[in-house]
Parts: sequence; C-alpha cells; structure tokens
Amino acid sequence: MLQFVPTPIGNIGDISLRAIEALSNADTLLCEDTRVTKKLIHILKERYNTVFKQDQQFISLHSHNEKSFVEKLEPSFFEQNIVYASDAGMPGISDPGQLLIKYALENDVKYDVLPGANALLTAFVASGFVETQMLFWGFLPHKGKDRATSLQGALHSGYTTVLYESPHRLEKLLLEIKEEEPSRKIFLAKELTKKYQNYFSGTAEEILSALNDNIRGEWVVVIEAGEIHNSSAVSQTDILELDLPKKIQAKLISKITGENTKSCYQRLLKLQ
Repeated sequence: MLQFVPTPIGNIGDISLRAIEALSNADTLLCEDTRVTKKLIHILKERYNTVFKQDQQFISLHSHNEKSFVEKLEPSFFEQNIVYASDAGMPGISDPGQLLIKYALENDVKYDVLPGANALLTAFVASGFVETQMLFWGFLPHKGKDRATSLQGALHSGYTTVLYESPHRLEKLLLEIKEEEPSRKIFLAKELTKKYQNYFSGTAEEILSALNDNIRGEWVVVIEAGEIHNSSAVSQTDILELDLPKKIQAKLISKITGENTKSCYQRLLKLQ
C-alpha cells in the first residue's frame, strides 16, 4: 500500500489524524528531505505522544532523483506500508510525487492520497477575488524569454492565477507586473500559517510600497483574472523566432496579447 501524506505548511496543528496514523504505521517513509520528516515525527512524538513503528526506514526521494528511483522500482516494494511525505504541503504540487502516482497506476499498485494543507488553495481563498475559476501556474522560469512568455501567459490566462515565488525574485516579479499591468489587482500571502503570516492586497506598486523591503519568507502570489488575449494560433515564441526587427516583433506580439506595444518593445530589448 502506498499513501501520499500532506504535511503542515507551517503550523504543526494543521496535521490531520489520518496523516498521523499513516506516518506512524509506515514501514518505509519516502521523504523529500529525510531530516525534515524525522523532525516532524519527533514533534509528533513529543507533543502528541504518538507511537511509531520500530525500525522505520527513511529513503530520500526528491526532484533530482525521483525519475531514477521510480525506474528501479518493483511492484513488490509496495507489499509493505509505504508513505511519501513532502517537506510541507501536498505532494505533487510543486513537489515530487506525480511520477510515483503514475507508476502506481501503470503497475496496479494500490495507493491513496490524503487531503491536507497546501499554500495554493489557502492563498486563493484568502485573496477575496470572486472569480471562482483558478489556474495554478507554479514557479515562473527564473529569467529570459521563458520567464517573459510565462508571465504573459499568467497575466492573460483569463483566470485568477496563482504563482509561487521565492523571496529572491519577488521584487522582480512585482516590478514586472507593475510595468505590464499597473492597474491589475494582486494578492500576496507571506509565510502562510506561520508566526509571521501576513497578507498584502492592491496593485503591484501599492504592494511594493507596503512591503518596505520586508521580503524574506515564502510567498504565494494571486493575480486577479484579466482578459484573455492569447487566442491566436501564433505564439509569442513563434514571433520571437522570426528574423524581424524588434519593433515589428513588438507590434505583432501586442496584437495577440493586448500588451502595450511600447512596453513590449522595451521588454524585448532587455532580452537581447
């Protein structure tokens, strides 16, 4: 039996009784980080007097080794109680887990996914944006054309869009949104369920002023739904690959995305 167990994203009190039971009965724990899972188990023992199986095995399973690990698996491995636990939140959401589920489906391995805490839905509900259709964008690429194209997709998806962002790139993201969509409403959730949890709502410029360089921590960014502009069969990537002057490329991209031509041209110059 294979179980996917969500773990608290900050507040230990958010762990469920089912999650505690699964962790305590596991023969083998597959962990995004064995140190984090062992710390969680120690807290459960100390705070809730939870009794765990003796001689539990801990195996590291993270984004860098998931593919190779799954390729070496045999279905007989799951004749014991196996639990996969990510460091925080729901396995498979910007965390490993999906390849393991795919393996279980393809090899008739019985599995279950427990519900639990995740930053995505918590921030979406807290945003107060009334558009109930939501698109999860995950992490944007770090830089270059891929980042610019991905951000345009997030801004013009037609849905309330949720991003994860690191503190190292949060200011950059807000400045990008300020330039592209200065009037768009966004919502930021900082350190969800933790001691320094905080919410920020407004335009990118308003939030930048409110942050006052207080950017440390983990962030979820919720972007209010905008108009759908990218309905053409021709993509920005297609246009960028054409041997055309940047001004012409900017005009064409503005036609299919609705982006301001001048700001688009300035963005393309930065990508050179």
